[in-house]
Amino acid sequence: MFIEQIQQILDSAWALVAANYRPVLAALIIFVVGRMAAGWVRKLTRTGLERGEVDATLVPFVAKLVYWAVMAVVVIAALNRLGVATTSVVAIFGAAGLAVGLAMQGTLSNFASGVMLLIFRPFDLGDYVDAGGITGSVMEIGIFATTLKSPDNIRITVPNSQIYGSTISNFNGYETRRVDMVMGISYDDNIQTAMDTIQRIVVADERVLADPAPQIAVSNLGDSSVDIVVRPWCNAADCWPLRFDLNRSLKEGLEAAGCSIPYPQRDVHTYSVAI
Repeated sequence: MFIEQIQQILDSAWALVAANYRPVLAALIIFVVGRMAAGWVRKLTRTGLERGEVDATLVPFVAKLVYWAVMAVVVIAALNRLGVATTSVVAIFGAAGLAVGLAMQGTLSNFASGVMLLIFRPFDLGDYVDAGGITGSVMEIGIFATTLKSPDNIRITVPNSQIYGSTISNFNGYETRRVDMVMGISYDDNIQTAMDTIQRIVVADERVLADPAPQIAVSNLGDSSVDIVVRPWCNAADCWPLRFDLNRSLKEGLEAAGCSIPYPQRDVHTYSVAI
């Protein structure tokens, strides 16, 4: 009895296929050829991205995304050949996609920002940046988040949408940097002596570049001091060590030259009033 039921089902299925073999065969051919075409497009996309030196993290993801997009078109074309109303199928997929997009808008925003970061590369691994209000060295650029290491060795994970939606300062974006310093001297000191001393100390440091030439000039007449700006150029890697060393050497050199570095002070005058 059971075998007879199975035989009846197979006979009915075969009769259905025999009556509609042409659409079924056409749909099968569309699916097989379409799948081969999707694989070829995925391979071509991967090759193109690799030749374009796109980030290795992004290449397989984009290639797979292109593959499934082509496969979706292939499936719809095959169903249409079978006589299925593909308009309703597309509508269902669209509604489902909209619902998923609304539910995951934060995640999708991070993903889109991660793709833009990987394509346009405002910074590379190892760069010291100020991104999304966070300062640190770039350790990893992911699809959804970027990992930074703070100067005191703290691992910080920042969502990509926070980084890409704000100003990014890349301190290693160029090979050279300018060190901006201000040295204050007393109003009783000789300005030219101070400037000559600063020039001698700055030029003597081998990390200071000759071109562009260091800028040394009086920038402000403050309440308690004459402010002299000191702006030497150096390689980006030497910026902070040079700043630290110049702070000490300039103070010691100015004091040795007879100049004083004043601090804010106030003169108080007292008067005796007879009552």
